[in-house]
Amino acid sequence: MLGSTLSMAWRNLGRNRRRTALALAAIAIAQMSVLLVDGLMHGFVDSTLEALTGPMMGDVQVHHPEWREERAPDLVLEDAAAKVEATRAVDGVESAYARIYAPALAAREVDGFAVMVVGIDVDAERAGGGLLQGLAAEASPAPGRVLVGARLAREQGLSVGDELAIMGAAADGSIANDLLTVSGILSTPVEAIDRRGLIVPLESAQDIFAMPDQAHEITVHGEGGPGDAAALAGRLGALPALDGLEVLPWDELSPELAQFFEIAGAYGYIVMLIVFLAAAAGVINTMLMATFERRREIGMMLSLGTTPGRLVRMIVFEAVILGLLGVLIGSALGALIVVYQGQTGVSFYDPAAEGAAGIAVYGVNFSRDMYPRLVAGDFVPGFVGISVISVLAALWPALAAARLEPVEAMRG
Repeated sequence: MLGSTLSMAWRNLGRNRRRTALALAAIAIAQMSVLLVDGLMHGFVDSTLEALTGPMMGDVQVHHPEWREERAPDLVLEDAAAKVEATRAVDGVESAYARIYAPALAAREVDGFAVMVVGIDVDAERAGGGLLQGLAAEASPAPGRVLVGARLAREQGLSVGDELAIMGAAADGSIANDLLTVSGILSTPVEAIDRRGLIVPLESAQDIFAMPDQAHEITVHGEGGPGDAAALAGRLGALPALDGLEVLPWDELSPELAQFFEIAGAYGYIVMLIVFLAAAAGVINTMLMATFERRREIGMMLSLGTTPGRLVRMIVFEAVILGLLGVLIGSALGALIVVYQGQTGVSFYDPAAEGAAGIAVYGVNFSRDMYPRLVAGDFVPGFVGISVISVLAALWPALAAARLEPVEAMRG
């Protein structure tokens, strides 16, 4: 009985092929749109997290408890080298390195400009995730040589070979100063460094700012990535060498960005709701028209003994088959497009456009492509949602048809 009911439902979809094709197209476009939005959101989140937890802040950071509030030069981590080595030994740590951040004034000739001198472990940060990732060894900063942020170099007219005099406050209260030669221009997704950064080796920064074996920050990258940051921070916080220090995962270091990701997820659900409502309208219209056109046939079926329940099931099955077939087509098309975009990338901006500088969000400058992707769970809402919508959309005409008087229905 069930098989024959399904067979009749399938056959009924072919009676008006144009209308069925239009309904299938509406449902397929709805599902494809949802998958495209999901793919873009995944790609955007991945790109944001990569830029944020990569060269900007890592998965976890370690500071003096008051440093993030005060940013005072003397709020340092003592015995920085030993703390870095102890951190690297913790299970789940992929890399860890110390940094120094020191505000200063720099001048090429007469006029000075504000800069941030960033002391880094050059070898560690040339590896995956650091500020110098992929940078050639000969272009790396060295004693007496400095890398300049790309935007700072552009605004101040700096070029390789220029000499910069810097002056600032040392950690011991004395005056810090030095003469540095520009060895390269560094383009980085970290907006603050791109705009104001002078990158020098950690040892040079320690000498300039009177910070022997001291640092302001330890940046940690975990093997589990950003998703495991909270657990990694917990393990690091229990480390005796870091006792009394502030150990925070990326989402606590940047709660605004974590909240932004939540809002972005809610946006995806809003898009899904809108397109599903559009799909529901298509299913309702199709089922109402199909039921109205078959009034005489329905009346004859009822007069021949077809039960109202079987009639309802036939119309509901017809709607469900229509919905699932549309979702299947939309899923296949959406997946193909997202896979293609994931291979080629989607650019945030036109790099050929004059003055193009990417997009900055919460201090992260997105000047590169993002790569959309899908996960298995992205397909589930479409199949479940359309199935439910199809049943609800078919119940109204199905129940109306089941209440028809056979004689009146056959008269039209």
